[in-house]
Amino acid sequence: MQAKDSNPPDGGYGWVVVVSAFMVMGLTVAVLKTFGLFFVEIQQHFDELASTTSWITSVTIAVFHLGAPVASSLCVQYSHRTVMITGGLLAFSGMALGFFGFNMVWMYATTGFLQGLGISFSWTPAISIVSHYFSKKRALANAIVSAGECAFAFTFGPFFQWLISQYGWKGALLIIGGIQLNICVCGVLMRPLAKDKSPFIHKSFNWMLVRRPEFMLYAIFGILAAMSFFVPPLFLVPLSYSLGIDESWTASLLSILAMVDFGGRLLCGWYANLHVTKTIHLLAMTITLISTSLMLLPLANNYLSLAIFTGFYGFFFGTTVAIHITALADVVGMPEFDSALGLFMLIRSTGGFVGPPLIANGFLEGLKQNSLKTVLQRSQ
Repeated sequence: MQAKDSNPPDGGYGWVVVVSAFMVMGLTVAVLKTFGLFFVEIQQHFDELASTTSWITSVTIAVFHLGAPVASSLCVQYSHRTVMITGGLLAFSGMALGFFGFNMVWMYATTGFLQGLGISFSWTPAISIVSHYFSKKRALANAIVSAGECAFAFTFGPFFQWLISQYGWKGALLIIGGIQLNICVCGVLMRPLAKDKSPFIHKSFNWMLVRRPEFMLYAIFGILAAMSFFVPPLFLVPLSYSLGIDESWTASLLSILAMVDFGGRLLCGWYANLHVTKTIHLLAMTITLISTSLMLLPLANNYLSLAIFTGFYGFFFGTTVAIHITALADVVGMPEFDSALGLFMLIRSTGGFVGPPLIANGFLEGLKQNSLKTVLQRSQ
């Protein structure tokens, strides 16, 4: 039972909701985005293969997506506020229990499953409620919210590296979990929209959206995006190491990624808000550009070229992420948006689940070749 407002305020308290959602993006997706800094530490601690270690992130991404329909359904039945507070507690639990680090299976269950569920129960209501508060300014509001992960990732890169150097990777996980408890505070600020005179309207989760061809085509885009667009940041750190780049410079790559990503989101959100180009057409252009930048990755062989690639990739990634939720709302319409968001994330989970391990196999071969070249160059 939840109130739906046929005329979104497009401002007012909606901007408080935007700021809260902005914070949630930083405390969830930004943490996931910079988790690559833990990759080598965890791999060396358990003496496991890169593909085995990457399953931690795979589980996180998959559960993040798989939990979205559940989160959406709970938002419909209860409130965005309740679901988000629950998400904050789950995210904290995942990191806090990961501190014990008994074995790799334990890491899958804690920093993988629990963290992923916490992110899902925090991210989904945050994105959903913003779209309900805004109509004409929806593209701009969603872009500002999505920029939260970039703003936080910009500082999380060097901050997480410092935490690892001072407290070890286990201690860093515990501290990060404590920081994620602030999601609960953001959840309290998510005031539900209510009609002044009309009674509450009952709404159920609509699974029948899978019969709509336009929604399924958009879902296929989501699968391919999860398999490719979201993977590079996870392997950026080990790739830089293989090229012989100093550890201190490696963290700067994540900061560069965050800065240009941030700029791309705000710029694209502003442009989309002008309504000059249809959102779906704008999305098609950004997808073409980010795909091109990914194909240029093999050309990177030093810090400068890797930084340039990171810049192009980050900017076009930001433009894509800034409008893909707004495009989904345009495809299905706001009455079905909550259900569509949950189903979209569920279907997209297949790409997030198989993407990192699949790419890790090819990535390992590339690392071996790069490492061999680095050794030969230094021996000459």
